[in-house]
Parts: sequence; C-alpha cells; structure tokens
Amino acid sequence: MTQFWAEIGRYLDPLALLLVIGGAFAIACFRSTGEDRARAFAALGPLFRADPARDGLAALRALSRIEARVQLRTLAQVDRVAAEGFLRRAARRLADAPSAAAFVAWGEEALTVRSERHAGAIGFWRAVADAAPAMGMIGTVVALVAMFARMEDAAAIGPAMALAMLTTLYGVVLSGAIAGPIAARLERLSEAEAAWQRRAVARLARLAHDAFDLRAAA
Repeated sequence: MTQFWAEIGRYLDPLALLLVIGGAFAIACFRSTGEDRARAFAALGPLFRADPARDGLAALRALSRIEARVQLRTLAQVDRVAAEGFLRRAARRLADAPSAAAFVAWGEEALTVRSERHAGAIGFWRAVADAAPAMGMIGTVVALVAMFARMEDAAAIGPAMALAMLTTLYGVVLSGAIAGPIAARLERLSEAEAAWQRRAVARLARLAHDAFDLRAAA
C-alpha cells in the first residue's frame, strides 16, 4: 500500500496543480459574471440527480389535471392543481393572466430567461475546459525553459521535465475528463428540460386561448 501511494505521489505536484487549475478557473472567472460563476457551481448539485424525463412525465400528468379542472371549472382555479417548480409558476400565471396573449408573453420570457441562465453556467465550464490545455502548455514551456537553463546540473533536469509533463497532463485531464464532460452534461440536461417546458407552455397557451375565446363568445 505504501508503494502504491508513493507511485500516486509522483503524479502530484502542487505548483503544477496551482498553475493549471488556478489559471483555468481564473480565466473562466474573468470571462463570466458573478451570477454565472455562482450558477456554475450550484449546478454541480443536481448534475447527477436531475432527471428531465421524470420531470417531463410528472408535468404531463399535472397538465392533464389542469385541463380537466378547466373543463369543469375555470382558469382561475388551475393554480390549485398540485404541480412542482416551473409548472406551478406557469399554472399561477395562467390563473392570473388577463388574456391569452399575456400568458404567452410570460411563457416566452420565462423560457428565454431560463435559457440565458443555463447558458451562463454551461459557458463557465466550457471556459474552464478551453483554458485548461493552454495553461498546461504554458506550464510545460516554463518548465522546459527552466530545464534548458540548468542543463549543466543533471539533478535539476528531472524535476523540471516532470513539471513540464505534469502540467500538460493536468491540462488534458481538467479539460477532457472534468470540465468538458460537466459542460456537456449540463447542456444535455438543459436541452431536455427546455423541451418539456416548451411543450408545457404550448399546451397551457392553447388552453388559455380556448378559455378566453369561450369567454369572449359568451
């Protein structure tokens, strides 16, 4: 076991880690707003727990209950249907909407704001993935310069070469195995969530048009 940890320790260099990870995150922070940074780290929580397919099915069931309530009663009571998150807000807006056009406008704005919010978080992790290899290359060049400057000292060549290789390794790992996959998964989750939310808004909008048309005809 001691030998195992000794082998692992060869791949750990605090200076290289600081240069690559610190540099990549510093660049991403510079390219993002404070809200984007906060959302990027907050998104790590539901990264593996999120299930847009399950949420979409739950939304379909809630939409069916909303449609049944409208047929029996009025739009003003659709907010009493049990729903979660986005659909609950949509039901409340529908119940309070003065017209179908007002609800449609709210739905479009809500989906746009949501898309921009998610894009900011995804963009932060994309920025980390983009910057990591460059920071690794910078570390490699710096280490090689230090190595060539000490060619007369054989004992100094090994550590400098190790630093050069490790910074490249850290950059590739951070980009291709951590930040890149995080950004890709967040993007996939965002697209799946947006799909069922768009369908939900479209169904509620049709419901609103039908209800207000009947009200106008009466």
